[in-house]
Amino acid sequence: MNGDGTMCPSSFVSGRRRFLSSMAGAAAGVAATAIAARGAVAQPANYADPARYADPATPALPASSMVLDSRRAALVVIDPQIDFMSPTGKAWPAVGESVTENNVVPNLHRLFQAAKAAGIVVAISPHYYYEWDHNWKVQGPLELFQHDIGIFDRKGPYDLSDFRNSGADFLPEFKPYIEDGKTIIASPHKLYGPQANDLPLQLRKQRVDQIVLAGMLANMCVESHLREFLEQGFEVAVVRDAVAAPKIPEGDGYLAALINFRYMANGLWTTDDTVKRLKAG
Repeated sequence: MNGDGTMCPSSFVSGRRRFLSSMAGAAAGVAATAIAARGAVAQPANYADPARYADPATPALPASSMVLDSRRAALVVIDPQIDFMSPTGKAWPAVGESVTENNVVPNLHRLFQAAKAAGIVVAISPHYYYEWDHNWKVQGPLELFQHDIGIFDRKGPYDLSDFRNSGADFLPEFKPYIEDGKTIIASPHKLYGPQANDLPLQLRKQRVDQIVLAGMLANMCVESHLREFLEQGFEVAVVRDAVAAPKIPEGDGYLAALINFRYMANGLWTTDDTVKRLKAG
């Protein structure tokens, strides 16, 4: 049933049920089961071809000229949470292939480490859903999907019972950097961009106007943060191998994001390149 009370087409319902069944395997925390269930969803053959992500040999657009200045820069990491980045997470069957291909977790670890060593601002834009969020009357396909599987669920903003090591919690590898008392943990974004949280304010209060952007999902929250930051006058570089996205029948989210990053971002860097820039100051 749709959010307005009308019935969904039967093909959509059966397709969504099949996909939700695959998510149940990940929620149980069994990686092999999750991967097997993920494979049960038919994918275009060329999803497995890494050449599809290569930059054009003869680009039409000019190269970026962004120069990182650590005095006014911040590393912003979006949704570094278990549900997106761990084989035990509820979204792993959809995003795990992309997370693994891009070495997102090790690359984010390197970015956190380099950013802390460089002394720049580090900020997190997390994603949480509370009980009342499940009663939204207007929802898009991804919102319906996330609420159906319970991704990033918490009982409430002041209730931490069952939060630690849940899908909404930060990946354990990142906690030494995130929970050091210095990293900014913004209020949660609810859909995709930072328009409804305090992240832009927090960055402005630190006199930040350059952002190094990483995290999840590349084609949803990362791209939405990128667009909003650009509209607000920030200079933004995306770390292309520190983001990932779903690969589902609707499309390869990472490829969709990568194309738009080439059009919009002030910089599209690798982790290696970003670490070098951070070390150079």
